[in-house]
Amino acid sequence: MLQASGFSSYDFLVGTDERIQRWADEAEGGYDVEQLKRRGRGRPGRGAEPMQVVAVRLTADELAASDALAEREHLSRSEVIRRALAEYAA
Repeated sequence: MLQASGFSSYDFLVGTDERIQRWADEAEGGYDVEQLKRRGRGRPGRGAEPMQVVAVRLTADELAASDALAEREHLSRSEVIRRALAEYAA
């Protein structure tokens, strides 16, 4: 895999002849398909059922309060909102 082979994000933006040759050499060497399949893609699931995205309009004050709580508790904004909904519904 490219990142594991010593490539950085910068390498993908600036493709010098040397970098392009390294990419070609790596591709010609082949990839471990099973390892590629094991890589997680996307966000991890939170349950057995698919989740839905819901748009919610918040005032600037509500958003600032949510973000402040998220930072204080080391949570994402989404997790703060999910927890608030769960507490309200309980």
